[in-house]
Amino acid sequence: MQRSKNDIWVGFFVLIGLVAILFLALQAANLLSVSWQKTYTVWADFDNIGGLKKKAAVKSAGVVVGRVDRITFDDKVFQAKVELAIDEHFVFPKDSSLKILTSGLLGEQYLGLEAGADAENLKPGDKIQSTQSAVVLENLISQFLYSKAADPTQTPAKP
Repeated sequence: MQRSKNDIWVGFFVLIGLVAILFLALQAANLLSVSWQKTYTVWADFDNIGGLKKKAAVKSAGVVVGRVDRITFDDKVFQAKVELAIDEHFVFPKDSSLKILTSGLLGEQYLGLEAGADAENLKPGDKIQSTQSAVVLENLISQFLYSKAADPTQTPAKP
């Protein structure tokens, strides 16, 4: 009887440990965001979102002020439409701007929200007009190579 009680307790603590590890893994991968804050939704169009994903952080001055709620493709203007859920207690002017940024060299992408100077604030459903798309490393390398190939001041090396 005593051994069976100990087995139940050990099993119980193992189960709690597995649930805790699962919770931490989901939290670290941004697949689980536990937030009971009220939010309002704003959206923006981007030419290229790179590797931006749903639930990516929206940061202003390094502080997380919201999350990416949904990403869709608008086939009328051929742009990505990104919907943001901003925490209700953060208010930003209507002329604020969004940039897709990367944390570290190979890190995940997030949205940087820079406050503008307009007297009127964003309201639910508003569109952020000023956006800057993601910087794609392959595009930068190809631009550099093409500019070097087209540079007439470059002289070929003599053997």
